[in-house]
Amino acid sequence: MHQPDTPVSRDAGDPRQFSSEQPARSWVSVLTLAILTAGAAALRFLFLARKPFWFDECFSVEVARLSWHDLVRLLWWREANMSLYYVLLRGWLHFGFNPFFVRSFSVLCSLAALPAIFWLGCKLFDRRVGLIAVALMSCNAYAIRYAQEARSYSLFLLLATLSSAFFVEWLQKPSRRNRSGYILASALAAYAHLYALLLVAAHWLSMRGEPARYSRARTTVPSSMRRAWVGIGLAVLPLLAFVVKTGAGPIRWIARLGFIDVFAFWEHLAGNNGWPLLLLYIAACLAAISPLRGRLLRIGPVWEVWRLQFLLIWLLFPIALTLVLSLARPIFLGRYFIFCLPALIVLAAAGLANLRKTWMMGICLAAMLLLSLQGTLSYYDHDFDLERDGSEAAANYIYDHARVDDAILFHIAEARIPYEFFGSLRTRNPGKAMTATPVIIFPRHGDHLDYRDVTGKPDMKLLRSAASNYGRVWVVLMSNETAGHPDATTLMLEQVLGGSFPRIERARFPQVEVRLYDK
Repeated sequence: MHQPDTPVSRDAGDPRQFSSEQPARSWVSVLTLAILTAGAAALRFLFLARKPFWFDECFSVEVARLSWHDLVRLLWWREANMSLYYVLLRGWLHFGFNPFFVRSFSVLCSLAALPAIFWLGCKLFDRRVGLIAVALMSCNAYAIRYAQEARSYSLFLLLATLSSAFFVEWLQKPSRRNRSGYILASALAAYAHLYALLLVAAHWLSMRGEPARYSRARTTVPSSMRRAWVGIGLAVLPLLAFVVKTGAGPIRWIARLGFIDVFAFWEHLAGNNGWPLLLLYIAACLAAISPLRGRLLRIGPVWEVWRLQFLLIWLLFPIALTLVLSLARPIFLGRYFIFCLPALIVLAAAGLANLRKTWMMGICLAAMLLLSLQGTLSYYDHDFDLERDGSEAAANYIYDHARVDDAILFHIAEARIPYEFFGSLRTRNPGKAMTATPVIIFPRHGDHLDYRDVTGKPDMKLLRSAASNYGRVWVVLMSNETAGHPDATTLMLEQVLGGSFPRIERARFPQVEVRLYDK
């Protein structure tokens, strides 16, 4: 007969035991949290539209704008990894379309992560650690970088934090509500980004040896946890089927990393201010774990040890596992591990709170916040972690110089995505009305963008037809070089169109080249 999830007794070695029975809220905490959130909002909304909209962001918007028929097929075919974000963005676009508004959805997700990390910090430690964690997260350049991008990373960060917070809450207070919250947050996180399954694996790993520590009469939490993990597995079955079907195809473009790249990732994650800020984070983390001495590696420890084990496993296990697997096939990409940021933040906050003198904690926290703000200001001036392409400038160049009878084709089908987005943006802006738009000859499967228009390359027959039927043909080249040399499609374009059009005009933008073949 099924037994309800009722609280079980705790002993000194029970990781469900928690350090503070005080309420996680007080008017001082709420006021401080509100002030920190307001400051975080200012940093995230500041210069929100300053950076150019680039390919990945255009892709997010255009996928979200597809018909339900095309959206479902595209998600199953190749884009299931961020399906939750696309669906939510689809609803968000009903209220606005300009880049500032589109990106603001990510800002709101990033701001929502602040009370979530406060909750997590309170559950693992106390209000002091929770507020320090919020302060560090509020001005962390890595969180701000992806709060200002129309992709799923801020949503992923929020749901990963909620998943872990529900996990800890469930350990402390076993109940159906907490178990359901954990299952829901974890499943939604997986649909926001597939790598959330690494977080669930970290949760499982943190409970190693736990069931063996209970007699048959005290197995409520472990057996309930197994049911929760089964529930998460059932909820993400479509996503797992997608992974089996596509394999590593959707991420085959990820490059192999070296030691310097991994070190740069840690610098960025700590706040984009080089080794000084990273060293402060390392020192703070060491301050959190150093009082435990040799107890950190024990299985089935007391709560005060388990909570630090949990944060270290969450922070290190997903990254280490992926780096090891990348020795066979590269699957490590820094921004995919933004879900590890809360673990770093809370662990550092616990270390600062461990400092014996309040003035020492104040100085260290002020130094970390100052360096974090410098990292954010540096990000405002120059991107880090990745460089944006020149899709916006390339699309606007074509729209400004096109003629009525022109044709256009794209070296790879995906390159049509930014062209479509910026065309839609211009039609909504009377000041940038287009006098002419070229006829799209590739990729084209109908009168509007559909799910088939995001993959493939033009063939020889299509190029010869374009050369004979049009006086001017625009060609958009994107990511068309391998080891510094043009790829096979580029060489074919040059051979067929170059032989039919005596005049060629070129305009180069970051990672994008626009050519006009003219007779």
